[in-house]
Formats: sequence, structure tokens, C-alpha cells
Amino acid sequence: MKRREFLKAGAALGLGFTASSVLAGSTTDANTGNAHMLPQRNLGKTGRKISVVGLGGVVLDGMPQQEADYLVAEMLDLGLTYFDVAPSYGNAEIVMGNALRGKRNRIFLACKTLERDRVGSEKELHNSLKRLQTDHLDLYQFHALGSLDDVEKIFGPNGAAETFIKARQEGKIRHIGFSAHSVKAALAALDRFDFDTVLFPVNFVLFFQEHFGPQVIQKAQQKGVAVLAIKSLALTRVAKGQKRPVKKCWYVPVQDPDLAAKALRFTLSQGATAAVPPGDPNLFRLAVRSALNLTPATPEDEQVLRRAAEGKEPIFKLDL
Repeated sequence: MKRREFLKAGAALGLGFTASSVLAGSTTDANTGNAHMLPQRNLGKTGRKISVVGLGGVVLDGMPQQEADYLVAEMLDLGLTYFDVAPSYGNAEIVMGNALRGKRNRIFLACKTLERDRVGSEKELHNSLKRLQTDHLDLYQFHALGSLDDVEKIFGPNGAAETFIKARQEGKIRHIGFSAHSVKAALAALDRFDFDTVLFPVNFVLFFQEHFGPQVIQKAQQKGVAVLAIKSLALTRVAKGQKRPVKKCWYVPVQDPDLAAKALRFTLSQGATAAVPPGDPNLFRLAVRSALNLTPATPEDEQVLRRAAEGKEPIFKLDL
């Protein structure tokens, strides 16, 4: 099937990633001067710029390769340069690697490892490079730090930090970061090492209901560490005994387009360089459309989001 035919078929099926559907109502990007392109922002001290929205590997997990190829091509046409993946995201590394073949020099590629020791993380890095069909990662991250014990293991004898530092010296990775769902673990990690990035939940419900996140952003900014955001469209936990409303989200996400746009604006107005939207393809595309029309969050936005957050159970609890 030719690309044009595929795009027409995608529109008919509601796939939502044709140029016309994604670009509807978009404005000129103030950062690059290009119309209909995602804004770009400086990624902290790395000297790199990335798009304000990234493509998370969960979006590609289980997606037919041809569909993934066209989705990636369309996102590149819109100026999306930030790609984030991990071995724990099903077959996403393989699908992404195939889709990015011949396009590697156009993107900023981030990957992660859940391994905490040197041997395990070194093996996983080698496997990720092979699956992604590249000789280096722009960013490699300690994945999902959830406790002080995680931090201690990583930086202890024969910890994963040894793999990261060696790989950076060898040119296999360019920059070092971490992701976390714990304020305590994130703050401890920031105090332990000179990181380039932190990937962390930056979400209106977490801010307003739990005061979860501002502490990490403040410390990251003090240390010159770029903040990458996750969970920007999270609304609340799935009620006990209820099914997930969206298959690839373990929480209840914001699905209303207007509220989603406000939620994304909020996240990107809190000091975050970029946001990785939920792994659901439709929500990802919704975030891309919102980012094409990106404007700073307003006091009116905050009022709407505060009302929307009332009575919602935050997906994470403050652990300080």
C-alpha cells in the first residue's frame, strides 16, 4: 500500500494521524518560525533541542509495523524529534527500531533500564542498541526509581551507574537521566549524581491534590537538570473492581479534548521541557494536536483544572 493510500485509509478508520487531522487549527511555532510544526525547547545543559511532545514506546507496542512506520513518518514531518522507549514496553524497541531505520539522525532517542546492577544493565543496554538498530542512545535512563534502596543499588559497588558512566565514555550513550514515581527517590537521586534529565510525573491532579512534583522540579532547576514529564493527562485511579477505560493506561486518563489541552499546557508551563503522553495512540495524537496549538497556561486554565481535580484520587501519593 502506498503512503497516500494508507493515510486515506487511516482517516477513514479514525486512526487520526493524517496531516490534515493533526494539523487542524495549528499555529506558527514561535520557537522555530515554522508553521504547523511542534515547538522545540532546549534540553537543559545537553546542548540539544527536542520537541515539546515525545513519542513513548508504549504507543508502538503491538502496533502493526506498517502502521508504526507511517505514524513515525508523520510525526517526523510535524517536527516530533523526541522518542522514548524501554525494554519493558513489549515489542516497542523492535517496532521503533524498524520504523526509524534511515531516520536516526533526525531524532533524539531515549531508552531506559530497570536493571540495577552493572552486569544486568550492561547486557540490557547492548540488547536495546541492537533492537533499536543504532550504535548510540542520546539519553539512557535508570527506569522507575521507586525507593531509596533503588538509588543505593544503582550507585553502590557493581551498580548500574558503572555501566552508564562507562557507556558514556565509550560513546554508546550521550546523556544520563532517570525516571521515578517517588518524590523521595527522585530527590535522593538528584543529590547523588550530576544527571542531565529527570523523567517525572508533572500533572495537575498531583499538584493540586497531593502537592506531588513541585519539589522535584525545583531541585532539578537548581541543579540545571532538564525535566521531562509523564502522566500529564492522568485524571484519577481506576476504581477497585472496575476495568480500565483505556487499555494502555493503568489509570483513568483525561479524554475530553479541551481539558486535555489545558492539562498539557499546565504540564509544559511548570518547567518541563517536554511531555511524553499516554501510551494509547488516540491520546497520543490528541496531545500532539494540542501541542501544535501550544500557548502558556492561563489563570483561567488553572481554575478549570482545579475544579476538575476536586474529589479525584491522585495516582501517586507524596512519600516525604
